[in-house]
Amino acid sequence: QVQLVESGGGLVQPGGSLRLSCAASRTIFFSIYAMAWYRQAPGKQRELVAQITRYESTNYADSVKGRFTISRDNAKNTVYLQMNSLKPEDTAVYYCNANTGAANTWGQGTLVTVST
Repeated sequence: QVQLVESGGGLVQPGGSLRLSCAASRTIFFSIYAMAWYRQAPGKQRELVAQITRYESTNYADSVKGRFTISRDNAKNTVYLQMNSLKPEDTAVYYCNANTGAANTWGQGTLVTVST
């Protein structure tokens, strides 16, 4: 079963940038998975942030369009989320998701805190 491990979270000031990474293991089929980033802020439901298909078509939540960029490196079995112009409302636990066709797999999450 595929496993996902996120990294790159942390504390950043408003206006700053972070790059999240999600490495997939125990799979040779990463290149055909649809990958996505979700986030969950305290007291709120988990929401879709960005997604990228096997053909590298992308889709973003309106709240992050123009600030966040999702990308993938199939040679490294890794998906990235470049986050620029961060706002306090971006504070959340960010989760990586893989849609393998047979199942949805989640990482453990990485905390992003945007604060002075």
